[in-house]
Amino acid sequence: MVSLCLTTGSAWIMLTKSFLEYCIWGWDNLPRNLLMYYVNFISSPEGYFQTVICNSNDFRGTAVSHDLHYIAWDYPPKQHPLILSMKDFNKMVKSGAPFARKFPKDDKVLDKIDRELLHRLEGRFTPGAWCDGSSEGGADPCLSRGEDSVFEPGPGAERLRGLMKKVLSWDYRNGSCSSLAYDQTKRDWYVPKSKG
Repeated sequence: MVSLCLTTGSAWIMLTKSFLEYCIWGWDNLPRNLLMYYVNFISSPEGYFQTVICNSNDFRGTAVSHDLHYIAWDYPPKQHPLILSMKDFNKMVKSGAPFARKFPKDDKVLDKIDRELLHRLEGRFTPGAWCDGSSEGGADPCLSRGEDSVFEPGPGAERLRGLMKKVLSWDYRNGSCSSLAYDQTKRDWYVPKSKG
């Protein structure tokens, strides 16, 4: 009998084409067997893919345990995200995560994110390289659009680069399937020091 390690994680995941092909074709039956097992789970999206990847020798080293979201969890039992507000703004920015949740509708922190991080004025599009109009006299430069497939790094690019460098490091990835621990006070994953 084969021993499996059941793993959980975020329902927001990115999967490679080669991993999805493995899940569909499952040359060693692991994906199909786990699918039959996870069909009875309430939150199977938070465990199926994570368990397949962490129990596959071919893909275990490719796992990155981060969903690029800033989420403040209740403590204990870490089952429901807390509502984010102005008091969380600096922690959100410092995290480098491009996404965050959970916000109340029309909260002031959303306006602050629009204004200070996205440089979006009320009633206007978020400016980007595709805006080629003039902002002279307070005009909206995005009323005239140029090449809308052109992307240039904005002010948050360095924060995101720092987060990606961290989560793609070997130490971080190496612990994703085995030994990552979560520090609730820092709201961050870390690789615990080995015993011995």
